[in-house]
Amino acid sequence: MPSQPTEEVLRRIPLFRRLSPGDRARIGECARLRQYPRGEEIFREGDPGDAFMVIVEGRVKIYKSTASGKQVILEIFGAGDPLGAVAVYEGAPFPASALALEDTTCIRVETRDFYRLLEQHPALVRGLLSGLTIRIAELTRRLTELTGGRVETRFARLFLKLAEQMGRPEQGGIFVPMPLHRQELADLTGTTIETCIRIMSRWEKENVVHTAKDGFVILDRAEIEAVAAS
Repeated sequence: MPSQPTEEVLRRIPLFRRLSPGDRARIGECARLRQYPRGEEIFREGDPGDAFMVIVEGRVKIYKSTASGKQVILEIFGAGDPLGAVAVYEGAPFPASALALEDTTCIRVETRDFYRLLEQHPALVRGLLSGLTIRIAELTRRLTELTGGRVETRFARLFLKLAEQMGRPEQGGIFVPMPLHRQELADLTGTTIETCIRIMSRWEKENVVHTAKDGFVILDRAEIEAVAAS
């Protein structure tokens, strides 16, 4: 049975950090912690936006499906990132699907409870808006970094972001335990699969980034940082 998040868990989430202890307690009373094992769908594109969610730990892939059944990755979210916030605020269906890339824990607040809290406690609205504004600014900066500049620059910034989020010293470099197909890398950097294959093949030959069975190994971080800054 889902449990309630503790004050400590809520305080770790940037979105709730600016709330008063009393408002965090109100969130905690109606929120539940929900576990999603790796590979489980958290919600599907077109499902009703019936809950406001925030990732406590884990990684979540946000993607859309094309008419031919192909998946196009829009973003990979981690701890502290809200899920489906726009759909909940607008009372609309989820515009994309979310799938747990690893065992993931989310704080889940049913939409009806979320709106009741906002209506009864105006100070909570200000606190949440402040937290959301910060997260949106961070995501906008992240999106700008990943979509601007040369394609190779975008690849370098993506790998630096993944290294910062989940990298660990291993296999003679920084291991990123995130297996991504070439098409998924292309989707995340806004380029074609042919360009992706060309860049990754060259980096393999130059011992910059090595593709492992269950992720990637950044062997030459200095080179990646130099490309990211170009």
